[in-house]
Amino acid sequence: MNKLPKLPTGIQSFEKIREKGYLYVDKTKYLVDLIDDGEVYFLSRPRRFGKSLTISTFDALFSGKKELFRGLYAEKFFERPDYKAHPVVELDMSKVIATRGMETLVDSMILQVRRNAERHSVGLSELAFRDPSTALCELIETLAKKEQIPVVVLVDEYDHPILDFIAQPEKADEIRRLLKDFYTQIKASDKFLRFVFMTGISKSAKMGIFSAMNNLKDISMKNEYATMLGYTEDELLSNFGGHIDRTAAALGESREDLVSQIRDYYDGFSFDGRNRLYNPFSTLNFFDDATFKNYWFETGTPSFLVAYVKKHDLEVENFRGLSVDDEFTLVAEIERASPESFLFQSGYLAVREQRGRNLVLDYPNKEVLSSVARLFLYGKFELPGIRATANDLGEALGNGCAGELVKVYNALLASLPYDLYEREERKYAREHRRKQEGGISVPYAESFYHMILFALIWASQVNTTAENHSYRGRSDIEAEKNGHRYVVELKVADGKEAAEKAADDAMMQIREKGYADKYAETGVTQGSTTRGSTTLIGLAVDRTARRVGACRIEKDRRVTLRI
Repeated sequence: MNKLPKLPTGIQSFEKIREKGYLYVDKTKYLVDLIDDGEVYFLSRPRRFGKSLTISTFDALFSGKKELFRGLYAEKFFERPDYKAHPVVELDMSKVIATRGMETLVDSMILQVRRNAERHSVGLSELAFRDPSTALCELIETLAKKEQIPVVVLVDEYDHPILDFIAQPEKADEIRRLLKDFYTQIKASDKFLRFVFMTGISKSAKMGIFSAMNNLKDISMKNEYATMLGYTEDELLSNFGGHIDRTAAALGESREDLVSQIRDYYDGFSFDGRNRLYNPFSTLNFFDDATFKNYWFETGTPSFLVAYVKKHDLEVENFRGLSVDDEFTLVAEIERASPESFLFQSGYLAVREQRGRNLVLDYPNKEVLSSVARLFLYGKFELPGIRATANDLGEALGNGCAGELVKVYNALLASLPYDLYEREERKYAREHRRKQEGGISVPYAESFYHMILFALIWASQVNTTAENHSYRGRSDIEAEKNGHRYVVELKVADGKEAAEKAADDAMMQIREKGYADKYAETGVTQGSTTRGSTTLIGLAVDRTARRVGACRIEKDRRVTLRI
């Protein structure tokens, strides 16, 4: 068997990937097109999505390292009669330290400039070592005059110093003012520049830092650059074919089934509503480990996300199928952005489709959905051990054990602090008064208990949908794993007796509305046998006891549990 190319897991250096023979998915056409079409660009993408590798590739391309591009699209770029190597200033703002005070921040920004000066043997004045803006301006001008050719400036993670203060807007503003002065020097040095490329997470290009850089072209949601980072399915199949076959053999799966599972877990990122992308970090880690895990989320989940979830009291199910206008990310700085703008820019929501000037958002894949559900449960409720609990529940549901759902859900409700319930009761009271005036009945805090149950099942990596339309109504929850399907109706009652009746009503509603009829002849076929089941679950939460007061479970029309 031919030896498979090494996987560049965690490697962000284009030079190292090419020199050491690691697998490289050729994205250099996009870089050449950008160089041909303009001069000053900005690209927003989530963390660990290939931004740093792109910066490194631009550096090698402009620095004249032709040997690294042998066999790639950009190889012919060096053969152009007008090709010239350019000096490159590369600023990696992820290495700038912002958490130890402004003085340390200033010093680390100056250090970034100083290292570039040393790289090109350029001397800077004493004044430059006291002010980062002065240092950057002086470096660009001095370097251009020394080399007698315009300079290329590459800025990676431009907003990293701000993101540590997502829950402290005043501090974020202070840092932003310093960064604005710093980046403004790039615009001021225009006559000495050949090309500028900036990356980051937030894309508030009309505000703050970029307000003075009116020549900046934001390509973050441009269709022609939608697949510049990440892997398309065609790229996955053509570049990772040997790794797919090896992993399929190791897991005892067919090639087709494995690709389908990888698609469910790691595909689905989209920045234009048309093109879907695999997360490169998770994809590489999966082929390394041959295990489905939440690699992207669990490796370095940013603290700013946890802080944001707590501050804004977010609920995981509110963002599925959410419609927004196509400029929804440009209305505020990221620490003041709407939750959907924040989650999209951070990579936790993707564009599912485009409808004219509107975009429909959703979680991109199973990895992100289950991870965000766990984060919301932990971030909002500070529940210890939610990861292990969710893993156990996912395994139980995958084996057809519906009773485990009730057990785990009850344990989760018992873990919530009393002041959380009191807060939800006050929220319900306000909503009840408001809707009662319009003659609308509001079931007691049903949305709260639904949200907890939704998040719990989603966190368990079980295929789950909510508010599913049937020919006679909408079911609360439908879930499936390994061919075992669950149709759940949840109600909230006041007291044990009322809960018993509500559970009966929930089960009757599932039957009368035909929520499970579409599964009547459905199973999962393996070889010559069909496995799987359909389970109906009617739940009733007793709000006075703050637990499941009654439950009805029927599996394949047989009553298997009644409490």
